[in-house]
Amino acid sequence: MTDATANGLERSEVPAVDPLERYIGSTIREMRQKLGLTIAEIAEQTGISRGMLSKIENAQTATSLETLTKIARALGISLSAFFRNYDVPTGSAQLVKNGEGMEVVRRGTKRGHTYQLLAYDRGSTKLFEPFLIAMDDASEVFPTFEHPGVEFIYMLEGKLEYRHGQSTYLLEPGDALTFRGDIPHGPEKLIELPIRFLAIIHYVTPES
Repeated sequence: MTDATANGLERSEVPAVDPLERYIGSTIREMRQKLGLTIAEIAEQTGISRGMLSKIENAQTATSLETLTKIARALGISLSAFFRNYDVPTGSAQLVKNGEGMEVVRRGTKRGHTYQLLAYDRGSTKLFEPFLIAMDDASEVFPTFEHPGVEFIYMLEGKLEYRHGQSTYLLEPGDALTFRGDIPHGPEKLIELPIRFLAIIHYVTPES
């Protein structure tokens, strides 16, 4: 025989604990303990009985905003602090360790020119592609590229001239270059090796 049956309640009649009440109760307890305060001390400051405070912390009773406001003042926090982390979606991060990016071969590139893809889109729509690009062969002839969206380049190491349309740009460590991807572009001349830079392609056209 279960405890609920022994108390004259069927299992289905045992009241369910409201998730918000459970969250508020555990948050109050955590903040109170972090401040080194006892339930008795909170009761004295708020005028709320120790029994009621215990029930609130254990999600055994609903709590009014007036009561929560008194508890918040006793804890020295704002009322909104109670709800800061409530029902926040779980994050989904993607970690690519150093040197473990997928190596991608792009049209016209050769052994002295490597691309490492640093993130992989999981959805049906490709939003962006971040590459770590390394070059160590000054004799290589590079093709031009065209693609939708916008490209951002950030130089990490070395020095090169980069062409975009009819213009060329000298890029050194710390320099950044942003341009439309649908205009022919690519490395024009490798000046100082080795060269490494980040290239991030954002697949949204400038007009959108």
